Amino acid sequence: MPLVERMTVAGVGLIGGSFARAVRDAGLVGEVRGFGRTAANLAVAHERGLIDHIVTDEAEAADADVIVLAVPVQTCAVLAARFRRYARASTVLTDVASVKATLVDQLERVWGAARTIGAHPIAGGEESGAVAATPDLFQGRRCILTPTSRSDANALGLVRALWEGVGARVEEMTPEAHDAILARVSHLPHVLAYALVRALAGRSTAGRRILDYAGPGFLDATRIAASPAEIWRDIAVTNRRALGEALGEFRSVLDELARLIEAGDDAGLDRVLGAAADVRRGLGGKR
Repeated sequence: MPLVERMTVAGVGLIGGSFARAVRDAGLVGEVRGFGRTAANLAVAHERGLIDHIVTDEAEAADADVIVLAVPVQTCAVLAARFRRYARASTVLTDVASVKATLVDQLERVWGAARTIGAHPIAGGEESGAVAATPDLFQGRRCILTPTSRSDANALGLVRALWEGVGARVEEMTPEAHDAILARVSHLPHVLAYALVRALAGRSTAGRRILDYAGPGFLDATRIAASPAEIWRDIAVTNRRALGEALGEFRSVLDELARLIEAGDDAGLDRVLGAAADVRRGLGGKR
């Protein structure tokens, strides 16, 4: 017997599509419906077997035991309000967004706190759409759940079981702790990657376009800047307080490096760069 008879995934892209296929393959859900704004992407999701059915009507989409919001952060609460008019009181609402504090509060007010469970799988990449989805995306990856004091234990247990069932390592923390951590290890690196590309875009020297000479180092450092802009726009705006703090912390380190370089301080650079290298080597290929 599946854990859930019917699930609707709103936003069948890389994360939503991968989750849809993974729960189907694991036999966790009897029927998975896909809802979205782009007919072509939904068609790809259906053709690839990510979803069982395409639904375009909000009432039909809301007729589910679990609804997963896999859309840009600032679209989540709007879409939840549209579904709420038709959904059953027992329907569990969850999401996959990279920002939690503001969003969880919005969703609890729209949906009802007991049946709203925030979730964020730490997985993904710069590719997007149903064409990029893969059912093993969450194997061995963390998925952070952010219940509040108002969350229903059964709803939380169900969402946990779904993520564990697709191979994720599930842990729980407060929405605020999640946002402080992710601002530094996810949101900040994305903003920096975009900034590095923007700093060099269109620049030339000695008649040569600088980016024509970009090698593996630059390409590795900026790979995530190819991610969809609307996703990271929403994340940056929604988590702006924690991200602003992270940017301030980064500026202080950048200023320190600038001072050492300007002074030609070999020993200082050895110390700072060496310490950073030791920390990074300690991370290995950690995911």
